[in-house]
Amino acid sequence: MQSPMILIVEDEEDLAAAVAYAFRQERFRTRVVYSGEDALLSIEESPPDIVLLDLMLPKISGAEVCRRIRKQGIRIPIIMATAMGEERDRLFGFEVGADDYVVKPYSIRELILRVQAILRRSATDAKNTVESLEEDVIRIDILGHRVWVSEKLTRLTSLEFRLLRTLMERRGRVLSRGKLLTDVWGYHEGMSTRTVDTHIKRLRVKLRDAGNLIETVRGVGYRFANA
Repeated sequence: MQSPMILIVEDEEDLAAAVAYAFRQERFRTRVVYSGEDALLSIEESPPDIVLLDLMLPKISGAEVCRRIRKQGIRIPIIMATAMGEERDRLFGFEVGADDYVVKPYSIRELILRVQAILRRSATDAKNTVESLEEDVIRIDILGHRVWVSEKLTRLTSLEFRLLRTLMERRGRVLSRGKLLTDVWGYHEGMSTRTVDTHIKRLRVKLRDAGNLIETVRGVGYRFANA
């Protein structure tokens, strides 16, 4: 079985080299590019298994690269890397389609653990994928990565999509914040449970009246109610 390929998009050459070396030590194949243009070309020519994408790139920003990838319907996992660590910056990264977010200066070891967790989750998702889920007025096209609420197509980020899918697949069961961090984010060491609360709040808003189907179980976590 071929080892996974990570595309490292980073304009700081020393950092890119250090990250690539660390991943090669973990038996990853690596590809390094230094601009958004080269990242898009590289993905078009030979899609990697995962992308580490710097936000601050010359000419085409990492956010724009992420948007273009998602607009083309490419489902490659993307980890956004940036020096900006405010909550609004992290949410922006998720909004444009990132699967995870690391703040510079980051621990390369932690980054490797996050990448491994995301790839494990992706493999499990591919193995267990059903074509659709439906409950009340919410319908999910899993293969097409689309969601309808009351027959209206609703735009969710990649992370919001996974969060809704996880809750709906386990409808009626209470999922703790820690369990959601593990199953949706793929990694939770050092992450605040407030991350879950923030994304649940945003997801409820996007689901409009159907957001009430996501119930808060005080002191425990969240449950998707059976209609």
